[in-house]
Amino acid sequence: MYRSFTYDAILASSQRAAWRIEDVIPEGAALDFGRPFLPEALARTAAAPGLSADARQVLNHIRAHEYLGMFELVEEFILPFILDHVRADLSLDDNRTRALLQFAGEEAKHIQLFKRFHHAFVRDFGSNCAMIGPSEAISAEVLRHHPLGIALFILQLEWMTQAHYLDSIRDDTDLDPLMKSLLRHHWMEEAQHARLDTLMVEAMAEALPPEEIARAFDEYLEIVAFVDAGLGTQAKLNLEALARATGRSVSEFDRNDLRAQQHQSSRWTFLGSGMAHANFQATLARISPSARAKLDRIAPLYR
Repeated sequence: MYRSFTYDAILASSQRAAWRIEDVIPEGAALDFGRPFLPEALARTAAAPGLSADARQVLNHIRAHEYLGMFELVEEFILPFILDHVRADLSLDDNRTRALLQFAGEEAKHIQLFKRFHHAFVRDFGSNCAMIGPSEAISAEVLRHHPLGIALFILQLEWMTQAHYLDSIRDDTDLDPLMKSLLRHHWMEEAQHARLDTLMVEAMAEALPPEEIARAFDEYLEIVAFVDAGLGTQAKLNLEALARATGRSVSEFDRNDLRAQQHQSSRWTFLGSGMAHANFQATLARISPSARAKLDRIAPLYR
């Protein structure tokens, strides 16, 4: 399957899947706060300790705000990374250049899409939901790593998006229709990005000796650890947002349990589900069997 990925085919698929922000979330569109925004497989709010059913619904909404906020953060480092990558080899292949530039353009569009969601959410939710940042500092930390390590992390994110939509969002009839449409349209374009990034990772790895690939994988793990630490901070911010939204504090004991439970949920959502994707694992096995074995030892921490 992987060897059938070609730049001209991906470019054609991407052009067929193209959509406009205005068609996904028009100006003034309203989310339905009477319905969940994320499926339980991603939010894991039904198991949140010490909360009422109403509070779990509010937490689900806060987790959806986190979900798209995290995508906005990562796409702000994906965009310059892709542009730098295509700039280095403009003369290699016209279809490659066009496909990667379209990749970059779509990531810029996704950032705008998530900002529009944020405005709609903030307008009607009624209280503040903070996000980790600033985004510039997060991007700078990620982009200081080995290019192959960064590309592996992006590949994990792209396949993660596929799994989220196909495994838990697509068939969930309880979700707010506007949120579900947003996630579907995001998935449509990320499906092409996952294929492009597979080609990018394999081309990078072909030019490197095994010891440098091993170093790049270790730097990928550094990025994972950095993002995981950010998710721990975000879990704390989410509980502060929950207290503001509900007007009720959580006891110290319950807060610690709830923060740990929600941090582990975010670990799975943003890290573990990508590590577990068969396509990500297959690419890693092709470029470095030893790195694939190391992933098997580490991945259980993020379930």
